[in-house]
Amino acid sequence: MTSGMIADSIVNLCGAIGLGVAMLTLHRRDPKGPLTRRLLVALGIIASLFLVRGTAWWSGSVVLNNLSAVPAALIPLGALIVTEGILRRHAPRPAKIAVLAGGIVLGPAGAAGLETLAMPAAVLLVLFQLGGFAVCAWLLARRDRATLMASENRSIARLALGAVLVIPFIVTDFRVLLPDIPVRLGALGALLVVTAILIAEGGAETQRQALLMAALRLSSSALLGIAAAFVAPDVDAAQVMRFCAIAIAGVLTIGLMVDALRAHFEAQEPGVLNSVAASPANTRDALISELARHPIFESACRCREGELLAYDPALLRDFLSTRRVLRRADAPWGLTSSDPAVERIVSLMKANSATHLIVLSHDPVDVIALAVPVISADPATETALALVRRLLSLTPETV
Repeated sequence: MTSGMIADSIVNLCGAIGLGVAMLTLHRRDPKGPLTRRLLVALGIIASLFLVRGTAWWSGSVVLNNLSAVPAALIPLGALIVTEGILRRHAPRPAKIAVLAGGIVLGPAGAAGLETLAMPAAVLLVLFQLGGFAVCAWLLARRDRATLMASENRSIARLALGAVLVIPFIVTDFRVLLPDIPVRLGALGALLVVTAILIAEGGAETQRQALLMAALRLSSSALLGIAAAFVAPDVDAAQVMRFCAIAIAGVLTIGLMVDALRAHFEAQEPGVLNSVAASPANTRDALISELARHPIFESACRCREGELLAYDPALLRDFLSTRRVLRRADAPWGLTSSDPAVERIVSLMKANSATHLIVLSHDPVDVIALAVPVISADPATETALALVRRLLSLTPETV
């Protein structure tokens, strides 16, 4: 088995695993959504193609290699199914018939493995797949934008951009067109697309963060592949390309698995906001007791005005009237360090070994001092503390 065949196998197997993980993630997010079901069908077809091809090339099985023509011929059908779901409209009947008939004819023809039909079938499969993608692109471009929501139109635009970017990757899978390509990159393109789809499911801030992490994964894995290629004494451009493809596909697949596992663990162990939302507590003290079960709040200490006589509550009222959550690292909070109110707040936080002070009320003074571990002190935790403060301030003292 050549180095090119090994690289093709690894990239395709990574693509199959990555798409399988993406399917699980999409199903977990929206198990009964009509568009989700269509996406799962399309991704399942593509994942089965990568799995069969990767296994065939790794094992040298001619039978499996021939059978891979069946899912390959069904890819345009999967793309059309997703397109209908996105547009919430049926595709024209001739397009449906052509895509279905092409899959029924070309799949078995390629699976038959007849030498005399190998080249014609491969050429027809290339044209059929590209034609199917072109039909889907035409339907998306001619959609009635007024019947779709703005978010749906944005999603279609992103999907169209992703399709344009991934076509060069898909073309490399056809040795008929590019016989000298060092490694097939179709599976790598599919990993990039599903990564982008999962990123687009989040909010704007989450998308920016996910894009930065994805860019870091791509750049670092590419550099890792280049460095690994030079381990071999006879390194050349083709070998560098193979190592880069393997590294990027592997890192993207691992990233998808890690993200899916993290989401699973977070669902099993709810965070601060989820704990508050699911809590049956109907008084402030009861809700604080529920929060104390969370690691961030296990050191929390509630201090009412009667317990703060040594800190001059009258002086604190004016200082706390315009503040909601105080971080010790931000002291003196826009004032001078010698300001009496600042000195008392700093003293209060030091006495309770606190890093944060949540202001529930400034008149009468009612605060919560807590120590947030340094490993948890991130923007998400700061936002959670601000939201918890708002929820606690709206919770009555008694029922």
